[in-house]
Amino acid sequence: MEYQTILLSCQDKIGILTLNTPENMNAISQKLVEELKSAIQEIKANENCRVVIITGAGKSFIGGADIKFMQGLNPLQGAQFCYALSKTTLEMDRMNQVFIAAVNGYALGAGFEVALGCDLRIFSTDAKVGLPETGQGVIPGAGGVQRLQRLIGVGKANEFVFTGDIIGSEEALSLGIANKLTSPEKLMDTALEMASKILSKSSTATSLAKQAMQMGRDMDLEKAIEYDKNLFGLCFASAEQKEGMTAFIEKRKPIY
Repeated sequence: MEYQTILLSCQDKIGILTLNTPENMNAISQKLVEELKSAIQEIKANENCRVVIITGAGKSFIGGADIKFMQGLNPLQGAQFCYALSKTTLEMDRMNQVFIAAVNGYALGAGFEVALGCDLRIFSTDAKVGLPETGQGVIPGAGGVQRLQRLIGVGKANEFVFTGDIIGSEEALSLGIANKLTSPEKLMDTALEMASKILSKSSTATSLAKQAMQMGRDMDLEKAIEYDKNLFGLCFASAEQKEGMTAFIEKRKPIY
């Protein structure tokens, strides 16, 4: 499929999804939301695409939502617009693929929500993130409130949302929002290195581990441990489990 607002490629089991409207800081428009949804479905159907890097063209990851478009929306239209984006990140949660956000420059509002919807986040040292929506008369409506408080705790998430503060990469790393920092010129190389490391592991184990974390975080501890037990058992139905443990015993690298 040809896209107007994004670029999508997959090579050596690594997908690269680039938000590609740098003239407006890759702002989330209705068209971009629709194309992002289609691209995620295309990735889901591609068994040869195991890790996906999401990044932005130009000097920003995603500068936010298209405010000029949103200004005239009525309540139903506003809800539908943000829900379409949140449904896409929820779909990413449920997919076997691991999503890495390579955050360059600004990731504000809906852009930060997309980054929070990824499994891992690598920030360039010039990255800046925040949820400034309350200053524009709205709230973060595409999952940012719920994801952020689960990631960094209620108190700090409250501060983010109520003040609309924008923070730099060092603070994002200290809060656990960013997994890793790197220089702007090495951002994609660092993301590709992490993707390659993930690809060296069992695809079955990686997808089941992602499932355990995504599903278990909203269960009570006893139910989550029970869920882990069942997924652990499923691993033993996989040829990759046999190969991984055989390789360990034979002191060699597994071949997956």
